[in-house]
Amino acid sequence: MSARPTTPMSPKTAKVKSPLPGTPVFGCEMAQGQADRIQTEHIQQLFTRSTEGITQCVHHYKMILKNIFEQTPVVPQTFKNSDGQVMTSLTSNYLCLQCSAIVNEDDRLKHGTKKQHRFYADSRSGALYCQICDDLVWDPTLEELRVRKMGTGTFSNRKRKHDEMFSDGVKDSTASNPGYISNNTTTASCKANGLRGIYNAGATCYQNVVLQSFLHNPLLRNFYLSDGHQSTDCQLTNCLSCAMDDMFQDFYAVENTNGFTAASILSGFWISEKKAFENLVTTKEQDAHEFFQFLAEELHERNGDGKRPETGSEHTCNCIIHQTFYGKLQTGTTCQNCGGVTNAVQSFLDLSLGLENLSHKRKKGGQKVPSLTLQECLDEEYVKSDKCEYRCHNCSSMQQAKRATSIKRLPNVLAIQLKRFEYKQGRHDRASKIETVVNFPLQLNMLPYTTRGRGADPKDAFELGRSCTYDLLSVVVHVGEIDTGHYVSYCRVGDQWFKFNDHKVEMATKSDVMSAQPYLLFYIIRSLS
Repeated sequence: MSARPTTPMSPKTAKVKSPLPGTPVFGCEMAQGQADRIQTEHIQQLFTRSTEGITQCVHHYKMILKNIFEQTPVVPQTFKNSDGQVMTSLTSNYLCLQCSAIVNEDDRLKHGTKKQHRFYADSRSGALYCQICDDLVWDPTLEELRVRKMGTGTFSNRKRKHDEMFSDGVKDSTASNPGYISNNTTTASCKANGLRGIYNAGATCYQNVVLQSFLHNPLLRNFYLSDGHQSTDCQLTNCLSCAMDDMFQDFYAVENTNGFTAASILSGFWISEKKAFENLVTTKEQDAHEFFQFLAEELHERNGDGKRPETGSEHTCNCIIHQTFYGKLQTGTTCQNCGGVTNAVQSFLDLSLGLENLSHKRKKGGQKVPSLTLQECLDEEYVKSDKCEYRCHNCSSMQQAKRATSIKRLPNVLAIQLKRFEYKQGRHDRASKIETVVNFPLQLNMLPYTTRGRGADPKDAFELGRSCTYDLLSVVVHVGEIDTGHYVSYCRVGDQWFKFNDHKVEMATKSDVMSAQPYLLFYIIRSLS
């Protein structure tokens, strides 16, 4: 028996009578009575009322398809409920084929009863839905229009030659734009896309935002959905990786927009005997960055060699966490006396970028509200060098030196922390939040901060830059004061952004994302080659 979940609305092929010459083929099937099965072409009944009806509805269906495939996804996903409130749905809406109404599943039957309208297009795929059949149906004529729009972007039936399909223009597009194929590919209509909120179990928003970034990380998602962790064979009690496996299954097995309770994840930390996890047991707000590190460490131990990477070591491991998040830093120290260079390499899970010094410089320069860019923060850490003293082995004495750190190996998913919380020790320890505005890009070129990028031939810089280009995947934001604040996150699903606020999920625009003030940023490498 197949373990694959069934879909609630699966397209079915209708039995359609052979049309008369000059008559368009429209149709779906319906069973009436218990003894006799009567084949009734519902759409054909609609369209054969008048020639104008055929022309008008086909034209309207084309406009619907343009709305779905050419406009932002927010447009077909937005509707007015029965109370007149404008709402955005995460599941399929239904665009009426007989008028301009956009309704959700709950209001579809009401609209059909009131207006006697029975045919709709699925807001995410354009697939045809028949209210009488209560299912997605297949119609040759309308389906051909949908397939053409999906495949070529037009309704033209002109066949393209094989050589034309793979012309230099297309080749150039795929070469210069690695996302060309994905941007011109349409996903299946019936699918679970992981768009669910997570309930706050008492000041656990810091956990929820990190879990959402993991759930929408394609590398982690593919690992868990392809049985990367064999939870059925795992002998560990309260295994956190088993809990993550169950969580991925719940989010992606069936389409469900109800909130999720991460009880297994929480209990995995609460039951853990590790001293580092003791703070997670309390109901006080914790740090999302620390939770990210704790979660990554725990998943590494459950899926890797079980060894915790030592600070400053060049630890290597083939577990999913290391393959996803870990990179390597190289710190080079150059003696100012003899010119000797000493290099030290260490692994890193994320890059932590300071804001305090740069903010202080901007305030001195007259900026009341300091504004920085992510690239400026990276320059400060991985382009500029610092003066220091160290014992030179060549000189056998303490010497003045310059120390610079660069990235020797980039990770597949780059995690960046912006140090917004500063802790000052003294008679009264206190913490404060740095509210500096940090502007960040949707695409990030990391070549200038790599070891091989320093002194690279300009001729090779373009090709190297392509291999070091990242796309923004998710953003974690801390809102409010340091003691009473709240965490929210933005995650990208395909080309559409969504805002996650505990159990609440809503669509977001790129401008919403770009105007947020990040605490954690997750970028994914554009090309894995």
